[in-house]
Amino acid sequence: MSDPGFGIYVHWPFCAAKCPYCDFNSHVRSEFDETLWSSAIMQELEWVAAQQGSNRPVVESIFFGGGTPSLMTGAAVARVIDAIGRLWTPAPNAEITLESNPASAEAARFRDYRAAGVNRVSLGVQALNDTDLKFLGRLHNVADAKAALAMAMGVFDRVSLDLIYARPRQTAAEWRAELAEALAFGTEHLSLYQLTIEPGTPFAILAREGKLATPEEDIAAALYETTQELTEAAGRPAYEISNHAVPGAESRHNLIYWRYGAYAGVGPGAHGRLDLAGKRFATSCERLPERWRDLVSRAGHGMIEMQEIAQADAAHEHLLMNMRLAEGLDVAGYETRWSAPLDRRRIAGLENEGLVRLADEKLFATPRGRLVLNSVIAALAA
Repeated sequence: MSDPGFGIYVHWPFCAAKCPYCDFNSHVRSEFDETLWSSAIMQELEWVAAQQGSNRPVVESIFFGGGTPSLMTGAAVARVIDAIGRLWTPAPNAEITLESNPASAEAARFRDYRAAGVNRVSLGVQALNDTDLKFLGRLHNVADAKAALAMAMGVFDRVSLDLIYARPRQTAAEWRAELAEALAFGTEHLSLYQLTIEPGTPFAILAREGKLATPEEDIAAALYETTQELTEAAGRPAYEISNHAVPGAESRHNLIYWRYGAYAGVGPGAHGRLDLAGKRFATSCERLPERWRDLVSRAGHGMIEMQEIAQADAAHEHLLMNMRLAEGLDVAGYETRWSAPLDRRRIAGLENEGLVRLADEKLFATPRGRLVLNSVIAALAA
């Protein structure tokens, strides 16, 4: 099994508004000291690098997520990227992604990001009609989204756009038309997510009160199948359950996650998986931004968990992540890595049900299996 590589995730926690479906660690602040916050991120990066010691891995990817990283100036992004370059050796073609919301997109700021080293932008469009954008709590309208996308594609060679589907009352015909419009923009990558009701969000309260309902399971499945049909026809097939790309344009950062590579997560609420002294550790940072910053100022980092992952648990995590990929699981590599042989009789049973396919020591979830992937993984791991 080839090395999945090492990446760094930088979490910027601030947003201009909190979307009602969002359970990410994002916080609305009317103002913040950007220099102070980026300095704290740099301090936490130094702490992570110190844990890895002198034999630090090459950085294959950097991902600025949030929150809304496009509220950062190019100067702040440059400071963080430069700090990573001092602490690690970036790969010559390292992928550096920044998430952007159309409401905060500006051509000048995009050019500043490009100058700072960002070479890929992920734009949170989410919907292509104004009614649903308002329902989703977005601050932009369709015209803003299209203008932001044009600006991004004018500055960056690599652009991804996000859409949320399976929205209340959305029909297959409506989604087909919307997705066709999105594909016509020509971005190399699309992240297409079904709307889910996450606990603790305003949408969860509305759902509990009977005021919001997502499509029934059969309708959601039809929307998913429409998604696969249109993206494949447009030369952007699914390489992961919710992610589609021109072959070769996949998100290298997310591939590190799904191939169960190591990555550092810094910033409020960030999670990571670090390999230290032959052991794998799960890390997580304090979620509340001000409390995280206070921890960093006192201890050099805001980590509230750094727990060694038992080998059996790591093997299960690897299975859970890797089976999401269209490329399949390298069975021999997996078994060697974790000394955890998969039950071939169980695999044969899932094959008979049409849920998985085993070919040349690669295990794939079938289209039908991807619809019930959690059950497939539970059966493989039992």
